[in-house]
Amino acid sequence: MPGRQPSAVERRGAFLALDVQHLYDWIRQGWLVIAGLALIGALAGASVVFLVKPRFTATSEVLVDPAGLKVVNEDLYASAGQLDGQMLAAASKLRVLSSGNVLSQVVKDLDLVRDREFVPADATGDPAVIAVANLRKRVKVESDQRSFVASLAVTTEDAAKSIDISATMIASFRKELAKAESDGASRSVTGLEDRLSELKDAVNKAEEQVETYKREKGLQPSVAGELTSQTSLNQLNTQVLEAQRLVIAEEAAYKELVSGRATLASADNPETATLAALRTQYAQTQQQLGVQSIIYGARHPVIARLQSAAKALETQIAAESGRLRVAAKARLDRAQAALAALTSRSSSQSATVFTDNEALVQLRELERDAQSKAAVYEAFLARAQQLNERGQLDTTNIRVISTALPPQNRSWPPSLAVLLVIGAITGSAIGLTIAIAKGIWREIKNDKNNPGNEGLGVARTATGTA
Repeated sequence: MPGRQPSAVERRGAFLALDVQHLYDWIRQGWLVIAGLALIGALAGASVVFLVKPRFTATSEVLVDPAGLKVVNEDLYASAGQLDGQMLAAASKLRVLSSGNVLSQVVKDLDLVRDREFVPADATGDPAVIAVANLRKRVKVESDQRSFVASLAVTTEDAAKSIDISATMIASFRKELAKAESDGASRSVTGLEDRLSELKDAVNKAEEQVETYKREKGLQPSVAGELTSQTSLNQLNTQVLEAQRLVIAEEAAYKELVSGRATLASADNPETATLAALRTQYAQTQQQLGVQSIIYGARHPVIARLQSAAKALETQIAAESGRLRVAAKARLDRAQAALAALTSRSSSQSATVFTDNEALVQLRELERDAQSKAAVYEAFLARAQQLNERGQLDTTNIRVISTALPPQNRSWPPSLAVLLVIGAITGSAIGLTIAIAKGIWREIKNDKNNPGNEGLGVARTATGTA
């Protein structure tokens, strides 16, 4: 019994089940196309060498230490301690390498606005902006994820130009980092200087308050640092003690004179030397009178002369004793009066000292306030001067560990042999695609012209036989 005819859907789906034989047949039938396109592709690839301008890539390697150089103690910028922080700091610095500021500086230093590679003749707009945009396309920065080393690749149409741009970019990179630190230090100095003016006024005001308070309270420090009133009180106390000693001595001397015992006790005193001499003469006269009384009688002229001399000495001794008592009493009165005056002055000075001590408490509070403000002012002033000098230093630890060397070969386009192979492979792929497409088209066309034909597609899709 005759088999069932395949439907149209089955016939159209039959081409998709391709086998190796059909592919081989289609490729064999289109080998001329494949070969021709392969040849054309090879020639087109070879023509790239002569039509496309060559480009050369210069590569440099830069080590960016996030810690920087520690030139001064207590630097303005704290170094990142943890590894993650160091990596972020290094990545942030590397981002500056390809920033607009660095590229603009390179364009300015190398005058790239006049270079047709970066600013074409038909370009419209700001030449500097165009040059920066084209330079950005020719610069590639790659960083090592496990170190602080980054590679800078610059690609241009001239090897020497690539090297110059690479070196200029690194130099501008260093200047930009140094400028960023310098600007930060300058901003800090400006802020400190604004604050210094206020601190200086506060210090002057506090010191003026101290001096004004001293004048109002009459507080005058002496050479030793004590108040003058305290120094005066100490001197008065010393004088009071000396006056008390003198009163005691004068009182003792007066009592001795009154009791008649001043001859021996005060024989070394010039004022009592005369009395002592008179008493000595009187004793000698009495001794002579006793000796002569044994020899002569009471009425003998010698005895009378000695008795007369003894009476005269007694009169002189009595007069001298009276004079000395009066003088001693006067000295005692003067000593007592001086002691009373000094005691009064000491009491008055003590009250002044107590008042000054109370005022001194407030004075010390004012002095501490002035000293604290002065200490803050001096610290800010020293810090401002340090930061001002810090802004003049370049502490960025940027090192070029691999300078850009002249490339031995161009980076684009590839070599002639590589382009030939690539062109031939591309042409062959296009030829194969065309050959297979033509084979499929012939199958479709043949299926339409012979709907009852049990060809390749029919044979594989038929569901029954006769």
